[in-house]
Amino acid sequence: MTTPLSDSDKRELLRLAREAIDAAVREKPFPPVDTARLSPALLSQGTCFVTLTESGELRGCIGGLHALDPLYEDARQHAMQAATRDYRFPPVTPNEVPKLDIEISVLTEPQPLNYDAPEDLLRLLRPEVDGVIISQGYRRATFLPQVWERVPDPEIFLSMLCEKMGAPPDSWRRTKLEVQTYQVESFTEAELSMHKT
Repeated sequence: MTTPLSDSDKRELLRLAREAIDAAVREKPFPPVDTARLSPALLSQGTCFVTLTESGELRGCIGGLHALDPLYEDARQHAMQAATRDYRFPPVTPNEVPKLDIEISVLTEPQPLNYDAPEDLLRLLRPEVDGVIISQGYRRATFLPQVWERVPDPEIFLSMLCEKMGAPPDSWRRTKLEVQTYQVESFTEAELSMHKT
């Protein structure tokens, strides 16, 4: 994703995400999309994370790291998965849908972060700017840049990310991990004043 999204693009993505969630929790197919009225930004390949909250509490969050589909379709798929397939939560029920707040984070393509020693990693990471992916063999985990708001300390951030990957928290100190960073353009219904209560 290279071109910034317009406010109307963001509103359309959020609308499509909510529509997809509503269909998924009712076990209905997604409504058809009139692609002729979508902007080039929404039709170009892109990927995103969709985060659902209810009364300020996380209710689901699923996304992709590499663009494989048009952005509008990626947002629909990840919205459906966040509502029905996040293993940390029971599936969203139809009567919960109006109470959900939706945040979409559109990702840039991840770039490798080259470093030599653990201290380099602490110096190179940019809190509140970079999303971080760590990989070790077949294991991989990521934190969106928004996680820095809750975990501003890079050492704790990396330790928690190692735990998320299923590795000991100090793995980043003891082993050279594969590290990539990306940035996001994130937006919510509340910010765009479209959420109907």
